[in-house]
Amino acid sequence: MTVTSVEPYREIVFDKDGDGPAGQAAALAALARQGCTDLVLFTHGWNNTPSMATGLFDAFFAPFPRVAGPAARLGYAGLVWPSIMFSDERVPDYPALAAAVPERAPVVARLAAMAEAEPADEVAFAEFAGLLRELAVVADGTRSTEVPGFLASDPRLVYGVFADAVEGAAGEAGAEALFGGDPLKRLWKGAKEALRQTTYFIMKRRAGVVGERGLGPLLGELGSLAPALRVHLVGHSFGARLVAHALPALPAGTRTVKSVTFLQGAFSHYAFATRLPHSPDRPGSLPGLQSRVDGPVVACYSRHDTALRVFYPLASRVSRDDESLLGEDDPRWQAIGHDGIQAVPGTAARTLAAALRDGLPVSGCVSVDAAEVVSEHSDICHEQLAAVVARAGRFA
Repeated sequence: MTVTSVEPYREIVFDKDGDGPAGQAAALAALARQGCTDLVLFTHGWNNTPSMATGLFDAFFAPFPRVAGPAARLGYAGLVWPSIMFSDERVPDYPALAAAVPERAPVVARLAAMAEAEPADEVAFAEFAGLLRELAVVADGTRSTEVPGFLASDPRLVYGVFADAVEGAAGEAGAEALFGGDPLKRLWKGAKEALRQTTYFIMKRRAGVVGERGLGPLLGELGSLAPALRVHLVGHSFGARLVAHALPALPAGTRTVKSVTFLQGAFSHYAFATRLPHSPDRPGSLPGLQSRVDGPVVACYSRHDTALRVFYPLASRVSRDDESLLGEDDPRWQAIGHDGIQAVPGTAARTLAAALRDGLPVSGCVSVDAAEVVSEHSDICHEQLAAVVARAGRFA
């Protein structure tokens, strides 16, 4: 599938280690020679095929010619990276998972067989947990052998916690349909959620690697080849994390990135904080790095996003240690797509209507409440959100 809604369009591709074909920066720089003043570069979150990603790009970019001002001549780029769609699905797509982590294909096959059979014995739950630990150890650029903390805990305890979360998100009637009053079925639903959370952990790590080792250096090269081209980065879900983690990899002095917009970003709302509210001696993961952007860093968020409101904080919390597994919900675990940028002094807060009516600050962090149009995690293809990107980039 190709993007047909806008021209000129280029596609950027990175593998799980942040490597991509030679000449990608040059292809983007050529847009400036064609007369483009601004480049909107957008990357997806959870997708299980490149064609699905391209379909999202096509729909997302479609409103931009209508919201851009007459002086702007836009070029477009979609960044494809190997991720998988689990964010809103109850039953994992096992073929997609095997394709995303081919080195663990036999593990995925066994997980799929066990999830289908739902065997009624303690040994099966322990085996399933062991397979999840094997799945989590995937070499994504970092060669990390780290696994989330919940995989070291008692499997039945973990699966019960996850079943509680699924039940809470479904509501009383939905929980009855999911579990049917069967305790064993309930535990296996929790086990499948543990699988989704394990893939969350893998994709979180992978998004950071692709941002730091792929997109960041590409933007540095692009800045050298076409210094006048104004670049606007947009990321959805874990794609927002990817975009954010490109910032520390920008070479010193690179000022071509003129705006960054996160759409339902799946990373910590404290990422840009220099001091964490609950631990003042520690910073967030990207402290102060909004200064690398020659314009605003905008986080669009929505309270209707169940994936970020319920399952992101659960995954963040239980990835830490055994003690946190049964702890109460805490603001420290929330995502930037749930309530915007937090603990950064001077962050501006806007409703979507105000952002569209009055514009956005020319620099610094901005949180935009997009709940009036964003009804769930993947609901991002709206003209109003395209207009937010245009206002952030000052090409509206």
